[in-house]
Amino acid sequence: MRTIALADLLFELYTWILIARFLLSWIPNVDYSHPAIRFIHRATDIVVRPFRGIIPPLGNIDLSPLVMFLVLRMAYSLLRRLLVLMII
Repeated sequence: MRTIALADLLFELYTWILIARFLLSWIPNVDYSHPAIRFIHRATDIVVRPFRGIIPPLGNIDLSPLVMFLVLRMAYSLLRRLLVLMII
C-alpha cells in the first residue's frame, strides 16, 4: 500500500506543477530564465507538448490543457488499478 500512496503523492505533486505552468502562462511579464520557472517548464514539457494544438482555441482560450488533464487523470486511474492488482 505504500507504493500506491507514494504514486498518489507523486501524481498530485505533478498535477500542481502542471497547474503552476498554466497559471504562469497567464502572467504577462514572467521571467522565463528564473530557475524555478525553467524547472517547471522542463518537468512538464514532455506531457504538454503532445497536447498543444489538439483542439483549436476558442477565441483566446486554449482548451488543450483541459484535454491533457483528463487524459492524465484517466491514465493514472488505470496505472493505479494495475498497482493495486499487482500488490494483491
